[in-house]
Amino acid sequence: MSLRNALLALLTARPLTAYDISKQFGASVGYVWFAPDSQIYPQLRRMEEEGLVEATELPSEGRRTKREYRITDEGVRAFREWINAPASHQRERSVHHLRAAYLEWAETDEARRNMERHIAFYREQLAQWEAQRAALLDRSSPTLAARLAGSPPEQHERIVAFKVFTYDGLIERARSEIAWAERGLELIEEMAAEPTPAPVHARA
Repeated sequence: MSLRNALLALLTARPLTAYDISKQFGASVGYVWFAPDSQIYPQLRRMEEEGLVEATELPSEGRRTKREYRITDEGVRAFREWINAPASHQRERSVHHLRAAYLEWAETDEARRNMERHIAFYREQLAQWEAQRAALLDRSSPTLAARLAGSPPEQHERIVAFKVFTYDGLIERARSEIAWAERGLELIEEMAAEPTPAPVHARA
């Protein structure tokens, strides 16, 4: 359901081919809801069957034709229902924080490398999210430009503000994860200096 709504969100700006939708997932909406092509293409077909989108065949080079997807009135209605419905929250499921809770079982070097990978991942995410936020603010984002082109001028500030707000949250999360993992590295070094007790099952 969430992938369906992410696709509808993209198509509220303008019609897109499946290829362009896939690119958008790597450059905009994918920063908040990632999905591979193997999920996107079948979902588009299902949405077409449900009447949420309609596809038009476009000529292209070679034998294959492109399918351009456009949101229907029913799709707009479904998207409005979703955006106005109460948002549910799910309990946390984080493999990284679960592993951190049991690092006493880990080799010091492996524990250190895992924290370093965590930091590297979120630094990369942070750079991407900050760049996307800047592109929203100066309106150089092609995705944003397309949405603004199809929206009344009096709505432009509102559109930009909500999207910047979204990336503010992602940026804060990345910085928090980096700081947490950096504290983890310090803790690992501190614990490495302590004597390691024998496992319970190995004691007499």
